[in-house]
Amino acid sequence: MKVTLLCSDLNHPVYQYLSAWKNANKDNYSISIVSKVSEINEPGDILFLISCSEIVKVQIRDMFSHTLVLHASDLPQGRGWSPHTWDVLSGKDELTLSLINAEDSVDTGDIWKKKHIKLKGSELYYEINTLLFEAEIELISWACKNVFTVEPTPQEDGETSYYRKRTPNDSEVDVNKSIKEQFNLLRVCDPNRYPAFFELNGQKYKLFIEKYDEN
Repeated sequence: MKVTLLCSDLNHPVYQYLSAWKNANKDNYSISIVSKVSEINEPGDILFLISCSEIVKVQIRDMFSHTLVLHASDLPQGRGWSPHTWDVLSGKDELTLSLINAEDSVDTGDIWKKKHIKLKGSELYYEINTLLFEAEIELISWACKNVFTVEPTPQEDGETSYYRKRTPNDSEVDVNKSIKEQFNLLRVCDPNRYPAFFELNGQKYKLFIEKYDEN
C-alpha cells in the first residue's frame, strides 16, 4: 500500500513523529512525506493531510483512493485553524481528534474515527503536543489497517463553529491581568515559533515557563 503524508511545515513539531512512523512502517507500506502539493507526482492509496496549510484540490485527491485529514476538534464543532489551541484557551479539559475525508469545503468530510484526549490542566505546550501527535499517529496506523473495512459517517447536522487563524499577536500577555487568568495562554505558546510576550515601557519581552520540581 502506498501512503503519502503531507505536512506543510518541515519545522512543525509533528514532523518528527511522521518521520518516526515512516521508519517504523517502512516494511509494511511504501511511505513518502512531502511538504508541498506540487511534490505529489504519482498516485497512491492514502493521502494524509497533517497540519497542511494548502488547499488540496480534487485533481490531487483523485490520485488517491482516500484523502484524509487529521483535525483536532470534535467536528462539526471547531472547524478552521488551530482548534486544539483555541479549546485549551477556552478551558476545556478534553481534546478531540477527528479523522475525516478531505472535501472542497474545509473540515466537512465524513468522519472515519474520533479519539478523545484527556487533559489535567497542568500540561505545557510540548506535553499537549505529545498527547496530540501520539493520537495522530495512532489514527494514521488505524486508518492504514482498516482502510478496506471502515464505513465513514456524515458529520452531524446542526450548529457548527469555526476558529480563525491564530497570529503571533495572539501570544501577547496582558500585563494588567494575573498569571492565573492567563495561564492557559502561557501553556499553549510555543516558545520557538509563537512565544508568549508582553510589552512594557516601549520594550517587548518574551516569556517562557517550565515545570519546576524542587526535588
